Amino acid sequence: MAAGVTGGHRAGRIAAVAALLACAVTLIFGYLNKARCAGAPFDADGRSLSFDRIKDAEVCYSDIQFLWLGRGINEHLFPYLSGGITPDGTLTGGAVEYPVLSGLLMWLGAAGATDDAAFLLHSALLLAPFALLTAWMLGRMSGPVALLWSVGPPLILYAFHNWELPVVCTAVGAVYVMTVPTRLSLRTRGIVAAVLLGIGFCLKLYPGIFVLPLLLYVLLGEPTAADDDPDAGSAPGARPGYDVRGAVLTAGAAVATVVAINLPFAIFGYEGWRASFAFQQMRQADITTNSIWYWGLRPMFESGQDGEASFQEVVSTASPVLVFAAFALAIWLGWRRFPVLGYYPWVGVSAAMLCGFLLFHKVHSPQYTLWILPFFVLLEVPWTAVGAYLLADLALGVGVFRYFYALGSGTAADLDERVVQFGVWGRAILLVFFFFAFARARPRGYLPTVSPRSRELVPAR
Repeated sequence: MAAGVTGGHRAGRIAAVAALLACAVTLIFGYLNKARCAGAPFDADGRSLSFDRIKDAEVCYSDIQFLWLGRGINEHLFPYLSGGITPDGTLTGGAVEYPVLSGLLMWLGAAGATDDAAFLLHSALLLAPFALLTAWMLGRMSGPVALLWSVGPPLILYAFHNWELPVVCTAVGAVYVMTVPTRLSLRTRGIVAAVLLGIGFCLKLYPGIFVLPLLLYVLLGEPTAADDDPDAGSAPGARPGYDVRGAVLTAGAAVATVVAINLPFAIFGYEGWRASFAFQQMRQADITTNSIWYWGLRPMFESGQDGEASFQEVVSTASPVLVFAAFALAIWLGWRRFPVLGYYPWVGVSAAMLCGFLLFHKVHSPQYTLWILPFFVLLEVPWTAVGAYLLADLALGVGVFRYFYALGSGTAADLDERVVQFGVWGRAILLVFFFFAFARARPRGYLPTVSPRSRELVPAR
């Protein structure tokens, strides 16, 4: 068994280097794709004059370049300490719509920049290491399959579309800490992973939902080869008991991390800090959100102001209810798998919870594909379904901007609208599939896993 594990580790290291190098090349193309929208001549505020003209037609739009104006970034205002949000949802001063660590990255990316092209370049240089580290960790954990992260349309389209790469890195990092063999105890690894998820929450919120399955994993424990030792004086797979203290410390580490990071901003710039949360609460399910709510539910309401108000009210209630119902179902499905596996499948449950969030949340931005992409690498799910999801995502990631261009230019938009709907509904259907597939999936790759029958550590396939 040791030789098999050693060989697996060696192959994992080779795969990690290959994934990292391939990722570096893809990131160059990703930057060049977005940079087509940026460059001289600039207006008085440092906005590229070509941006508004070609961003949709040429599919080179990025939130990074767009938000050079309107958030105090071009004025180099330190985020959150000034500004707030107006009753109609407009951000003012240094307030931005993202959690505090993303706001800090935005501010750092603007350092030394006097126009949106420099801001895009600086931000790309700041974000790229997170993508490279993610590629390396995925290669170590899952072998050559990590190339799915490193090579392909999602990284080209979305690497520098928004500030997603750091938050994805924290989520993958938490799985890496819990997965890669180490001398650290399960409790210690759980605490470290929880800190990473807490940091992720302060970047883009979603890793926070993974804390619950993680603490259940720590609570229930993981089987070891010692479980099969006939001299251990216990039945195979027997456990010393639930690690309640470990679970509490795991949850506490996540909460303490979030509080420690947010508290200074909440104290010194409460209105600006609160504005980021208020903005997301006030955001409506409109044509820019790519959600099933806009494309599926909205046509059922009458046109006009009253119909729109009723639609938004229904979404504001139904969306969070269904999201939390999906979370509960994913946790329960994981609990049912525990007696079979001998451990709580926290990675698969986390992935299923993410599917529920992406499906029912009122906003489904194209770059969210980067959130789910690592789980395609980490878990054994059908390649045909993965390919279909990436195809639907490509249709939406390109089609939605062509659709906006057609609407803005007054040209026929019927074909572009059908492409967008194919993307929206294709992803939605596949998210339902992956919700259940992830909950039952086994890990990919070379790292040791646990045999459900014997409780022995064996190399993964």
